[in-house]
Amino acid sequence: MRPSIMKLSLRTISLCTAVMAAAMFPISASADDGTLHGGSSVIGSSYSLVIHPVPQGIYYAMHNDDFTVRVRVPGGQWHDLYEYKVKVNMDAPSEASMVFFDFEGKVEVMVKKNNGIARTAEIRPFSRGIESRLKDNILTFSLTQPQNISVEFDGDKHHNLHIFANPLEKDVPNPDDDGVMYFEPGVHTPAEGEDGFRIPSDTRVYLAPGSVVKGTIICDSVKNVTIGGRGLLVTPQRGIQATYSENIRVEDIIVVNPRHYTFLGGQSRNINIRNLRSFSYQGWSDGIDVMSSSDITVDNVFMRNSDDCIAIYGPRWEYRGDTRNITVRNSVLWADIAHPMNMGIHGYTGDGKGSVIENITFRNIDVLEHDEDDPEYQGCMAICCGDMNHIRNILYEDIRVERIEEGQLFHVEVVFNSKYCSAPGNSVSGVTFRNITCPAIMDMNPSSLKGYDRNRMVSDVVFENVRIGEWKMKTTDSFITNEFIKNITVK
Repeated sequence: MRPSIMKLSLRTISLCTAVMAAAMFPISASADDGTLHGGSSVIGSSYSLVIHPVPQGIYYAMHNDDFTVRVRVPGGQWHDLYEYKVKVNMDAPSEASMVFFDFEGKVEVMVKKNNGIARTAEIRPFSRGIESRLKDNILTFSLTQPQNISVEFDGDKHHNLHIFANPLEKDVPNPDDDGVMYFEPGVHTPAEGEDGFRIPSDTRVYLAPGSVVKGTIICDSVKNVTIGGRGLLVTPQRGIQATYSENIRVEDIIVVNPRHYTFLGGQSRNINIRNLRSFSYQGWSDGIDVMSSSDITVDNVFMRNSDDCIAIYGPRWEYRGDTRNITVRNSVLWADIAHPMNMGIHGYTGDGKGSVIENITFRNIDVLEHDEDDPEYQGCMAICCGDMNHIRNILYEDIRVERIEEGQLFHVEVVFNSKYCSAPGNSVSGVTFRNITCPAIMDMNPSSLKGYDRNRMVSDVVFENVRIGEWKMKTTDSFITNEFIKNITVK
């Protein structure tokens, strides 16, 4: 087995660049002897299943014994999965479970609840329509396509099981290829004094199965970087950072309990994020946050965070410029606190003009949870326009909300938040909510539509086919509103 180090091929880089790279990317320390547990493959003509190994360095520390999980190809031998321990829910920190594997065709899954008596079980999102059978504390079901789901016994959402079923890997790089930074199986930590691994331009970063990276992957002032694989990012300061960069692709990574954001995009463009999965339980541990960035696609992610799952802002900190052309689609969002989808509160007022946030689309989203007790930060779909921002041309389409513990469905306001803003927002216009469903929740707070004053309005908002339980929304009479809104349409 290759030693557990980070490898970057420098054969096609100049001597000067090679020296710089050696300084920037020192060999990481390994916390274990490289011993791997588990890992197997079943490859046939119709079905394929791949189980990934677990390094010795985390085998005991990260295991959760709440469940025993096994998978198999139809009629084949059962294979044990390693049940990872992940922390969730900042309000009441809890230890949930997570497993993952790759497959093609069809797999059968068996989940045994090891503690207590299981009377009921649910597989969410409900929109997947996965049929199951519960008997003697064992839940069985089948999957016919890769997807990210939650299994919950007796309504316990804090000690549940997350199952991430991946597609098979099709393009695994050779660790000796030029321009490849290869994290081999084992535990990797940054060099002393560093909190992450800095990535140069034109690099493919690959986290091999069985690799655990304990540090931020940093793309700063670079271009043409791909980050992927079947490894884990575990308890980094941030998961992945793309600042002042372009053409960044992130795919198939699992980020476990970062202390801050899972992904930060700052003053960057052309970013593609696919099948990124994340858990967080600390303050400001958002999922995907972008600031002063454009041309971003987020597809098929699963974000369970103790702050905003997706947050879209104008300028913040040192990042400057407008934010536009962002699409989030085909994803599952679970906000243990704060918003599943949020935008607008941060901007830049120093020029007296403000910035623009525009052309934002959320489409085909399952919201598993929204729980926020502070009215100022409520809303499954929240537009909080502050700091002189202009927000326009926003679409929410095919959004399925499953549970609101405490909060609002819609929150569209021009605001001044004294904690985060130096001025009110300027305007919100051209917002469409189409094909939205939510259960009839008895104590859900009313949605809100509010401008700030006659010069800072909310305008041209359309609600089309919004259904609360069996009721189709016909008016906004139940909303909290003020006189600074206009052209509100319900269809």
